[in-house]
Amino acid sequence: MPEVTKMDRELVKIYQNDWNKFAIDVLDVDLDIEQKKILTAVQNNARVSVRSGTARGKDYVSAVAAVCFLYLFSPSKVICTAPTGRQAVDIMMGEIATIIRGAKINLGGRLLVSRISFKGNENWYLEAFKGEDHNLEAWSGIHSDFIMVIMTEASGLSEIIFQTIEGILQNYSRFLIVFNPNRLSGEAYRSTKSKRYVKMVLNDLDAPNVINWLAWKKGKITEEQYKKMKIPGQVDGNWVHDKVTEAGWCREITESEVQKEFYDFEWLGKYYRPGNLFRIKVLGQFPEEDEQTLLPMPWIEAAVERWKSWKKNYKGKKLGRKKVGSDIAGDGRDSTIHLLRYDDLVLKIHQFGQQTHMQASGFIKHLLKPGDTSLIDTIGEGAGVFSRLKELKTANLISVKNSYSSNNLRDITGELKFINMRAYTYWGIRDWMNPQFNSNAMIPDDPEFIQELNEIRYEYRSDGKIVIEAKDLIKSRLGRSPDKSDALALTFAPIRTVNKGGKGKKALGVF
Repeated sequence: MPEVTKMDRELVKIYQNDWNKFAIDVLDVDLDIEQKKILTAVQNNARVSVRSGTARGKDYVSAVAAVCFLYLFSPSKVICTAPTGRQAVDIMMGEIATIIRGAKINLGGRLLVSRISFKGNENWYLEAFKGEDHNLEAWSGIHSDFIMVIMTEASGLSEIIFQTIEGILQNYSRFLIVFNPNRLSGEAYRSTKSKRYVKMVLNDLDAPNVINWLAWKKGKITEEQYKKMKIPGQVDGNWVHDKVTEAGWCREITESEVQKEFYDFEWLGKYYRPGNLFRIKVLGQFPEEDEQTLLPMPWIEAAVERWKSWKKNYKGKKLGRKKVGSDIAGDGRDSTIHLLRYDDLVLKIHQFGQQTHMQASGFIKHLLKPGDTSLIDTIGEGAGVFSRLKELKTANLISVKNSYSSNNLRDITGELKFINMRAYTYWGIRDWMNPQFNSNAMIPDDPEFIQELNEIRYEYRSDGKIVIEAKDLIKSRLGRSPDKSDALALTFAPIRTVNKGGKGKKALGVF
């Protein structure tokens, strides 16, 4: 066996049986209790499935596992893959590089952007790459007595990738999958039910920063002690507290209402029932979704990931013409929203607590460039803004009345009908995000926006037409009006123009 490090072979054998000891003694990393359990599980089991809340350190402990395997078993091959290059290379490989550079001894190997290699041994390496369906040849030829595959954001990878990986796991192999539990299908979801996997959960409520923050708030430790104990980069109590009490991710309940099956919990003396975003982003648990969810969380997460990738790679290219969807608040309630959509890209969401008609019309006028279109909800306060913009001779100004009939408008397949314009425009979002139609939708990583989109339900009436649930029901669950999703829906209203000669009108469609 080639020399792994400057350690003697007997010491290497000890570390092979105790990865956590290697992580402390050699890598000089600080893992919390739950992360140590995961590292032990990977050491002792062929397949480990980890679902996690936000910023809970799942990528970090995965990187530690990768470095342990690479240097304790040689010649070994470690593959890190994810749905996007950003996740596999920028995030995962970045964590690995940080760990190697911070080790107490020189571990050896040539560290590149997406690869670690060892001079004189082409069969010993670590590599990170995007796991695309059409790039299956990247997996060919990966054979070794010691193989580890780490799959981050595993719920975003296809069945084909999982099947391909199964073909290379042999002898002493390890397969670690880590993910946010945002979908109720796929191999990542099935891994949480399968006997083949050891199943682990990283819950934000169990994070040391959160536990210590609560101890500080309850007077058990001082603020200074809390600050000294805080782990940089991990989720903290302030973030969780906002999601519990302010963001609408949870609903306060009485102690007598608490039920374990709903993941109800106590927080600073009060009791709460989590919504889907809290279950996924904080508890590391799967959402409650049914067949009537208009926009499944995996579709939304995919659109957010595409937006992040676009933002990283955007180099000043012209975006073309935009649609501005404006949902105007009334009587000081809710928010006034102006959402900017360029075809598949939601570029920005402008939010105002309150705007007068003059302020709103002036802001919309400022946003519009030649060829752009303004779509305004004109039932209620929006009617006054629309009238003012007409007085200003604003071009491409569209009045949208959600309660009006959608007439003979159809969905993208030409089959489905809708009870009103609101149902039609919201279904337009569904068609736009639906992966079945090769979606390239991109939306910003805005938790309020994401939550609103995932809360919407629909059903079929007895006549076969689709109806979106009443807005009051959505507001009761969110604790606020779904203003941002309403503004997005406006941009999917059919644009009608007068034909030449002034005779008749023609629908140009939602896209």
